[in-house]
Amino acid sequence: MMQSVVRRLGRKNALSPVQRCFSMAPNHSTGGDVIIDRHISAAQTDVSTAQGSSQRLPNDVHERNALYVDEDERTMAGITARVRHDWTRDEIAEIYHLPFVELMYHASTVHRMYWDPSEVQQCTLLSIKTGGCTEDCGYCSQSVRHKTFVKPTPTMKVQEVLEAARRAKDAGSTRFCMGAGWRELGNKKNAFNHILEMVSGVNGMGLEVCCTLGMLNADQAQRLKEAGLTAYNHNLDTSPEHYPNVITTRSYEDRLQTIANVRDAGISVCCGGILGIGEKDKDRVGLLHVLATLPDHPESVPINALVAVAGTPIGDDEDIESVDAFDMARMIATARIVMPRTMVRLSAGRLSFSDAEQFLMFQAGANSIFNGDKLLTTANPEFDTDTALFQKFGFRGKPAHQGPRVAPAEADGKVYISHVKANQEQQYA
Repeated sequence: MMQSVVRRLGRKNALSPVQRCFSMAPNHSTGGDVIIDRHISAAQTDVSTAQGSSQRLPNDVHERNALYVDEDERTMAGITARVRHDWTRDEIAEIYHLPFVELMYHASTVHRMYWDPSEVQQCTLLSIKTGGCTEDCGYCSQSVRHKTFVKPTPTMKVQEVLEAARRAKDAGSTRFCMGAGWRELGNKKNAFNHILEMVSGVNGMGLEVCCTLGMLNADQAQRLKEAGLTAYNHNLDTSPEHYPNVITTRSYEDRLQTIANVRDAGISVCCGGILGIGEKDKDRVGLLHVLATLPDHPESVPINALVAVAGTPIGDDEDIESVDAFDMARMIATARIVMPRTMVRLSAGRLSFSDAEQFLMFQAGANSIFNGDKLLTTANPEFDTDTALFQKFGFRGKPAHQGPRVAPAEADGKVYISHVKANQEQQYA
């Protein structure tokens, strides 16, 4: 049964600042009236039934978002959410500092409005070139400036990488990520050609392909796209204000430019940060503010807990507090609320958390993980351990090259969705 309510918003926003914070509704200060048509989501055959019996959305994030171009907001169980790009730091801080029980309820409800909470993406990360990096990232064991256990190794052979990808696929991973410990691709022509061959080969196996290779220019991003690259990871790490305390050899703007090059090439952006690198709560909020106000929200946002490595400046700093499960859950939950259509990835540091603590993070809105025995240079849960974890939680892996499932709450008609269209009188004035 369809229920419909049409309401008209004038020049002033009727919502209070707090309501705007939770509803994710920007200030509707427009030159004319806007028509809001709200109806139960089950009536939306264009999304739920047009995809066939599997009820999956397009895998391409741009095609997926295009389905919702006229969507205003979603409401379920007293919580209203909206995809927006005009967040203020104060609004995000207000969400971040909610009482934990309220924050978890909001985030979990938003998660169920936009996603199937039982479907989790599984990614495997392989270091194809370890150590020898000239950057001075204060947390990184691969920097030549720090004396750590990591010894530089040459770039892996193409066939070695493809064999590792086959093992990852056999173990259940659907996205294979390749990382190289260097500042940028620069003029590494031979290495880049080998990487292009790796990307093409992994893509040919039916796996989604991700790379993290440092800074990219526009031409390199385009060539990676043509080779079959699905996504590119380039983390911002922390807020713009705290960033110089962590890294001095690459600017924040350098990172943002690489993200722009990747986005312009049509590659999905994977961009997040690290907790436990000496940041304050305001820096965690600042990082989320940058991500949530990008022209397009990242397809995925990895949230990492620092795995401290002896010999690195941050790893050796005893004044830096360790990250606990509540820190991770609070960050994940806030990311879920301010970027509701973004995959939030539980990344480095997962091995340090119990099964119950990891479940808390999934309840906060995480729906992607890294699995396999190593994340670049630090330990990560083994494939068998994650298989048992998925069975315990009732999770299933997201298939490769298939979009996410339509949220069951949406398909079952539990979500109220508002659509926006311009007043025709204003449209043709």
